[in-house]
Amino acid sequence: MSAAAKGAVGPSWARLRRLGRRSPSATFGGVVVGLIVLVALLALAWTPYGPLVVSTSKELLPPSPSHLLGTDEYGRDVLSRLMSSADLTLISSAGAVLIAGLVGIPAGLLAASRGGRLGELIMRAADLVYSFPALLAAITLVAAFGASTATATIAIGIASIPAFARVTRGAALTVLESEYVLAARAYGRSPLAILRRHVLPNVLPFVIVQSSLLLSITVLAVAALSYLGLGTPPPTATWGGMLQSAQSYLYQDPLLAVWPGVAIAVSVLGFNALGDGLRDLLDPTLRSGE
Repeated sequence: MSAAAKGAVGPSWARLRRLGRRSPSATFGGVVVGLIVLVALLALAWTPYGPLVVSTSKELLPPSPSHLLGTDEYGRDVLSRLMSSADLTLISSAGAVLIAGLVGIPAGLLAASRGGRLGELIMRAADLVYSFPALLAAITLVAAFGASTATATIAIGIASIPAFARVTRGAALTVLESEYVLAARAYGRSPLAILRRHVLPNVLPFVIVQSSLLLSITVLAVAALSYLGLGTPPPTATWGGMLQSAQSYLYQDPLLAVWPGVAIAVSVLGFNALGDGLRDLLDPTLRSGE
């Protein structure tokens, strides 16, 4: 490798090591989330067995070399179902966060920049949505459109809008009071240009942290709605659905409930740790010392 190439690669790895030492939480969370994403991507192309393949001669088998996590009450491979559930969980959770961000971020920016009655109206509307539980929204949507992955995703996304609106508004208000924004106004820049060029880039770190933390909540919410029969309907494999079906066999095979429970817990822990670590890394007061 040439000296120039070494110089290009060396500082990057050194910076990553410094960031890892400064925020072990971000490193741990990033590794866990990365592994979950890899499993989800692998499941799109390959699983040990078909997650929907029923085998009545292999019901409730314990873990073995042929079925590493055993089989369920229909003889379906538990590992294959866990793997195929990962991509559906990530897609639903990411979709819910995307819906919340697409509505909540512009609403927060508008409330901060306009203020007055309009800003107050936006935030009171956010409070109203916040008081409307995701479960109740899911029940309403299921009654109207039936249980599905899209229904659960939309319900969780709507319930998560206030989180983005509040974080964005709070961060934007701080930026709007800064000297460089006052200078941009004196220079004659339009409010939209100020939001686009000055406010939004400085708000994005807070939005990224909020997205990671919200992903942990949405993973849990997706599993809860599936457990209650308000999410993806069977026989499609979901972690919440696997927990729901396993409760009838707790005395015969308690591991059926352990595996999806572990998957949910690890996912929530990973996204939480990543969000906490990102908050440390993206804090301007911490970055100034780097």
